Amino acid sequence: MNSTQLIAVAVASVILSKKKTRKRSVWTKEWLLKRKKFSHINLLNELKLHPGDWFNYLRMDEHTYFELLNLVTPLIMKNNTKLREAISPHERLTVTLRYLATGRSYEDLKFTAAISAQSLGQIIPETCSAIYQVLRKKYLKFPNNETEWKAIATQFEQRWDFPNCLGSVDGKHVQIIPPSNCGSYFWNYKGTNSLVLMAIANANYEFVMIDFGANGRLSDGGVIEHTLFHHKLINNELKIPQPSSPINSNKLLPYVFIGDEAFSLRNDFLKPFSQKELDKEKRIFNYRLSRARRVIENTFGILASKFRIFNHPINLELENIEKVVMASCVLHNFLRKKIGELYVSTNNYEVEKTELDVPPDTMGCLISLEKGHNRNATESAKEVRNAYKEYFISGGAVEWQNNLI
Repeated sequence: MNSTQLIAVAVASVILSKKKTRKRSVWTKEWLLKRKKFSHINLLNELKLHPGDWFNYLRMDEHTYFELLNLVTPLIMKNNTKLREAISPHERLTVTLRYLATGRSYEDLKFTAAISAQSLGQIIPETCSAIYQVLRKKYLKFPNNETEWKAIATQFEQRWDFPNCLGSVDGKHVQIIPPSNCGSYFWNYKGTNSLVLMAIANANYEFVMIDFGANGRLSDGGVIEHTLFHHKLINNELKIPQPSSPINSNKLLPYVFIGDEAFSLRNDFLKPFSQKELDKEKRIFNYRLSRARRVIENTFGILASKFRIFNHPINLELENIEKVVMASCVLHNFLRKKIGELYVSTNNYEVEKTELDVPPDTMGCLISLEKGHNRNATESAKEVRNAYKEYFISGGAVEWQNNLI
């Protein structure tokens, strides 16, 4: 055997030696294989005896939870394999609800769910997508005819003394951990990275429309121009009812959406008068508009207080952030309709109230839109706003408004 052959044999021996001593990687951690023993599902079984604690844990009562579980099960059920038993829909839904309710990281959640962080990275976005898919048609239905729009307007007039109002509009920056190498693409005026959640709310603190995904650089009211809602609005595709006369008036008022200073004044979209030009009549108009407009602010406040995922920058892939946000919004509507006052008390409908008693710190990482520059409004839009102003100081006046301006 020559020297070359001897070297080859020596190298082969070393390689074989290393292969023999190499340890097999662990398939999974031992305690994760004991999911039935360590999972929070055992805690939930105990919480059935304490309904208040069950509600605090999942943000809903037991009956509502199992109704939701029945809806999403066909979309999230997985088959067992020869190697392992599949994670059940019950476990998938509960850990997803805990994620939305607490905002805890996957690494943190794995200890109470007894599910690996890698698996949670698949389970939670999939379940959020399923929640949105099964609930959106019934619980996030955008009006598509005059009757449905008039039903919203009736609620606003009855609860907030604002006639012909089709919805309160606003947007929030949802803070995120941005993808690497994205530069300042998501950088907003507050110095954080975000995606914008635009929404319309009805008088019952329910979302009528949500649009999510505009980058944080679009930090003023112009962000609404990137929504499908705005496209349909400017092209007269929303099937808005014809103007009608409100209570105690024979003058026609057009149906309108309402918002704050960040938006443009239009014939079908009202905003407050500028603070630089206020007299008593304009102050009354601004108060009445603000009283109804605060509905969307309070809706965001309720959302953030119930789903603490919004209290921290969301650290997920962009497509998964969207799934989480959309699922949270449709769950909010689902719970408002299903359990109403149990979900959040809204008994502060007294006329002097302009907002719910939502603590200011519950808004978490939801940041208001930057106030945009005043855009030149058309004369007809100004006439519409003046017509509402005249109504609020005449037939539509309420007895307490002079004391609150």
